[in-house]
Amino acid sequence: MDQAKLDEYLQVGKKLFDGEITFKENKKGETICKTLDDREGYKLKLIEDLARARAAVLIGDDGWGKLVEDGLDMNGPAMKGIKGGNPSYWMNHSAIKEWIKDRPDDALRAFQSLWAEDDTSSAERICERIPAFVAEVPPRAKWGGTMTKLSIVAHLLLGLGPEYPPFQITKFEKVWDYLEYPRPSEKKEGEVYKHTLDFLDKIKEQFHALGYDRPKDRLDAQSLVWTMHGFVEKAMKNGNSISENVPELPDPLTKLGKELLLEPASFLSKTVWPLLEDKKQIIFQGPPGTGKTYVARKLAECLAGDPKRVELVQFHPSYAYEDFVQGFRPTLEGGSAGFTMRNGPLLRMAKQAFEEPSEKHFLVIDEINRGNLAKVFGELYFLLEYRGKKHKMRLQYSNTEFWMPENLYIIGTMNTADRSIALLDAALRRRFYFVPFHPDKDPIKGMLERYLQENMKWVAKAVEEINGMLPERDDAAVGPSYFMKENLDKEMANRIWEYNVIPYVEEQLHGVPDRIEAIKGIWSKHAGVSSTPLSDGDGEENGSDEAVPGNEAN
Repeated sequence: MDQAKLDEYLQVGKKLFDGEITFKENKKGETICKTLDDREGYKLKLIEDLARARAAVLIGDDGWGKLVEDGLDMNGPAMKGIKGGNPSYWMNHSAIKEWIKDRPDDALRAFQSLWAEDDTSSAERICERIPAFVAEVPPRAKWGGTMTKLSIVAHLLLGLGPEYPPFQITKFEKVWDYLEYPRPSEKKEGEVYKHTLDFLDKIKEQFHALGYDRPKDRLDAQSLVWTMHGFVEKAMKNGNSISENVPELPDPLTKLGKELLLEPASFLSKTVWPLLEDKKQIIFQGPPGTGKTYVARKLAECLAGDPKRVELVQFHPSYAYEDFVQGFRPTLEGGSAGFTMRNGPLLRMAKQAFEEPSEKHFLVIDEINRGNLAKVFGELYFLLEYRGKKHKMRLQYSNTEFWMPENLYIIGTMNTADRSIALLDAALRRRFYFVPFHPDKDPIKGMLERYLQENMKWVAKAVEEINGMLPERDDAAVGPSYFMKENLDKEMANRIWEYNVIPYVEEQLHGVPDRIEAIKGIWSKHAGVSSTPLSDGDGEENGSDEAVPGNEAN
């Protein structure tokens, strides 16, 4: 093989495994994104169906024929709802089905030989069974030529498991030619399939030699080769490299940014992640309702790759070192009271991070400034800045050595509107990056309008005007999350305004009644309701009882 082309092939293949995205155009010219696992999903279902058929064949069960037919039918009920199935991969199997119907005894013996369970079922032996099976099938026009027959038999071989994947000659020949890998010397079914299995083994070995754990089997390698086929074909046609024909793979964080309606969508990948990667700690700060906690959790789950590597904890005034790091807890065992030393979320996540050094682990701390941080973090103030094994400290309770793993990240959130909370001290502030989340600035600016249906966009305009009248608007603004509700309508918006937003506004503007009334007027202008206050409950009100938000006249 051409080593330079092989190296590039492996690098692009690794990106496909890691990025989990392939690109394919359908007949309408639309781009369809599928992961390699999606492409493998329907094959795994076929393995399951054909393994069931094989078990029936080997014991001669009366229903074996129907099970084989179901396993051959890519459009049948067995494949309903399976992601990634593509009937165009497979040839017409009517010859096999008619053979089973017309000569069931002969067909059963042939299937038993093909799927035999013995100590000679190596790749070589399986490939010897292929021509014997082909010879037993009655010759028919639809049975096709040598490579068509091999495609159908390879489909059936899925009944033996993922080490015997599907085959289609055009997919493999393009890749063989591009990599300058020899084509099979003979055009016989068994030899060609053995040649294909050897090639898949070599691809797998090359990946593993680079320390990569994919492909996990021949089926995994075959899925990669078939996906790469399109890139290879374009490279050969254009006379350039594979890389130049691979569409740009969407960055997972940019994709997440789009899903979260952040603007720009690259905010997480180009701003947040570089900061988090540098100090390992970051705090999202801003007024309530700006999505700080939600974004923090989604970001952590995206980067971790598994929710089990993420833990959320909320600080509060009574939260202590013993809760967060390590301490003694009262227990009752056998009727006797005692104390047991238990690890808090920090040590639990650190333990996971030590056990999985190649994975990212996250501790999300909601309302981080509500706790007494000096009391909660203790000696960890030092370890937040100095990470790794060479920076050790002894824990207060267990007296064991501890250091902060490099792959444990901390994302905090901080509400800037609560004036009862003290500012963070300089020592802790120096150890975190602070990212503002404010309704009138990127990435939150315009989020509510992007979320709302056209007929409810007036809510976004009202909130924007209201925020302009709030003091220190960066810290006390009304965030978009208040109104980011599924199926939000006018009635629900008025309810949220009356019982959620107005109490918040009144707290922020305590002692400034004129401005509160002006803000109520802004909402009424956009919502088309009276700004008269609600009844105080005795049938009389501070004005009248004619206007209740949600019951307005149109």
